[in-house]
Amino acid sequence: MKDNFSTQANAYSKFRPDYPDEVFQYLYSHLKKFDNAWDCGTGNGQVAVKLSEKFDSVIATDLSEKQITNAIHRPNIIYRVESAEQATFPPDHFDLITVAQAIHWFDFDVFYAIVNEVINPNGLFAVIGYGLLKVDDAIDEIIGYLYSKILGSYWDSERRSIDENYKTIPFPFDELSVPTFVQTYHWTIEQVIGFLNTWSAVQHYQRENGDNPVEKITNQLQSAWGVANTKSVHFPILLRVGKKERLIRHHRE
Repeated sequence: MKDNFSTQANAYSKFRPDYPDEVFQYLYSHLKKFDNAWDCGTGNGQVAVKLSEKFDSVIATDLSEKQITNAIHRPNIIYRVESAEQATFPPDHFDLITVAQAIHWFDFDVFYAIVNEVINPNGLFAVIGYGLLKVDDAIDEIIGYLYSKILGSYWDSERRSIDENYKTIPFPFDELSVPTFVQTYHWTIEQVIGFLNTWSAVQHYQRENGDNPVEKITNQLQSAWGVANTKSVHFPILLRVGKKERLIRHHRE
């Protein structure tokens, strides 16, 4: 698993979006117990904190020690610096396992074997993420130019899974049909720029070229933003949810 986020762990904790409560309510509606949850690739612990409001115990793991250092602490969250492929837990332990905006970095076969082992028979596995932000036509065009034209070759190949809404990743689970979710914020232009600077491709570009690619579109962005203090910023939520039973059957067949 790659570690692309240690270098901007503090900015990540400030500017990365979280997920609407409706996503979690949807997940909870399909669960019978709320004893143990695992948030894998937890980053700064955004999802782990949400889970801690419902579950007795939450284990939150991440490859990046700096991300864990910047994570949000709660009494019932245990943070561990650990890769997804090396996690060790008792069999049938978790009622819910979540991976938010991170599954594309994992070795699917190794990680899914662990999920199969440690999730309980009535548990859920949820892959969560968010797509490219939307503001309005003018701003979306500028951000799209940064995303595709300036940074196109600087994105890791794994990023394609997000562009494809996680629909093309392996998912050998008994999959549930999920509603459409959108996370909306009222952000200043400074918050949008702060978010753009957390992109892994921005970090790759800076290391190779020595300058910040976000600055190349800042003037255009400011002009298109106009005089408004804040604008509505929409993140389409990516969600795939599965149950363990089918995964077990596939391994038996």
